[in-house]
Amino acid sequence: MTGKTFVDTNILIYAHDSAAGEKHLIARDRLKELWTDASGAVSPQVLQEFYVNVRRKLAKPLTNEQARNLAGSYSVWCTEATYAEIRTAFRIEDETHISFWDALICASALKCGAERILSEDLNHGQKIAGILIENPFRRTQ
Repeated sequence: MTGKTFVDTNILIYAHDSAAGEKHLIARDRLKELWTDASGAVSPQVLQEFYVNVRRKLAKPLTNEQARNLAGSYSVWCTEATYAEIRTAFRIEDETHISFWDALICASALKCGAERILSEDLNHGQKIAGILIENPFRRTQ
């Protein structure tokens, strides 16, 4: 795989939610590939959402310590977010009519030079700001 792949929060959550069945296996395998290729990317927004949700929304929630350790491990993939990304997100939101939070994901992916975004929330196959959206679960839905 060439280039960076930006990982949306839902993919990280499924990778650590053993109760998610096939989605867990797919997300886990995709993240393993990104670790092997050193091609993963996330933003502070993704790490924050991940931390909050894996402690509350999983069938078997993670402890604070487990969630913090995992967020720390993904921090090596983290791209800095500045007001420039927020301005870019405003533009993407206006152009594509997606939510501001999804637009901020796209702006962060753009900043780190990602070629694709792995997300269950955005439209598979769509290009936003030149970045391909890929839903790794598409065949399972």
